[in-house]
Amino acid sequence: MGLGGFPEITLAQARELAGRWRTMAKHGRDPVKEREREERAARREDISLAILTHDAFEARRAELKGDGIAGRWLSPLTLHVLPKLGKVPVTDLDQRDIRDTLAPLWHTKADTARKALNRLSIVLRHAAALGLDVDLQATEKAKALLGKSRHVVTNIPAMAWADVPDFYTSLEEPTLTHLALRLVILTGVRSTPLRTLRLEHIEGDVWTVPAEAMKGRKGATDAFRVPLSDEALRVIDLARPHARNGYLFPNTRGGVISDMTLSRHMGRRGLEARPHGFRTSLRTWLAEATDAPHEVAEAMLAHVVDGGVVRAYRRTDFLEQRRKLAERWADHVTGGTGNVVKMAGAR
Repeated sequence: MGLGGFPEITLAQARELAGRWRTMAKHGRDPVKEREREERAARREDISLAILTHDAFEARRAELKGDGIAGRWLSPLTLHVLPKLGKVPVTDLDQRDIRDTLAPLWHTKADTARKALNRLSIVLRHAAALGLDVDLQATEKAKALLGKSRHVVTNIPAMAWADVPDFYTSLEEPTLTHLALRLVILTGVRSTPLRTLRLEHIEGDVWTVPAEAMKGRKGATDAFRVPLSDEALRVIDLARPHARNGYLFPNTRGGVISDMTLSRHMGRRGLEARPHGFRTSLRTWLAEATDAPHEVAEAMLAHVVDGGVVRAYRRTDFLEQRRKLAERWADHVTGGTGNVVKMAGAR
């Protein structure tokens, strides 16, 4: 077994190597195969930010909605950080590198920059857990160097709850877009659960949204039950003829309709409000036009309230109370007189 040539390997180094390999042989291990294994491991050893980011993501996939397949966890890094810093060894990464990379976003796309900092912090903690000598304070130092962002966060435009009935009535066509918008308004759910609604999720007057489809419920084991008003059930019945592959709101390519489809429809109508804003419309109506307790009103929108200990003992989702409120909300959006607006039949 060769140890290497002189002068790259000195006599002292050769003696040390020979002693190591002889000891290994005495213990029944093949020195040549062991050296080959170590060389292969050394070639695999890559501590670049890109490699550690991938490793950290894989370690946390189970915590992410849909196993992170949509890419939202990774996208702030893959789009804005890794193109510049991906090849940098994570042990060399410092606050100046991070500041220089995120500075172009800091005052224009503050939310994206904030998410990138958050993900970088997770990657650095992951690297530290692997035993790598990284600066765990690098992201906080970078934030201090970047200063206060001038970016003003704007909320998604919402329609005043008093104006919702007129808009609801205007959705008279039995198209998927009109029907989906009606169900968004009636249930107060987010766009993703609505657009990916499957027929088997509906039983009687209850729609059960799988836990993995609920934003803010990472790792949750409980699904979320949505009470369906009589009007919501009518909308669903009108949508059933459109169902394909189990989805109530399919597109022509085998998937489901996009969020942009609903938003563009409202934009073409000259409206500033967007579909997600109907959650605000519902929540404001609950506060101003009903006497619903705070925790019940928040449950209408699947908001998590109170701490984990309180939730562990309060094992209710207020379904019956929410069912009554859903009927009252449907009564409001269909005219406010208790009369249900008759929808056009499916073509």
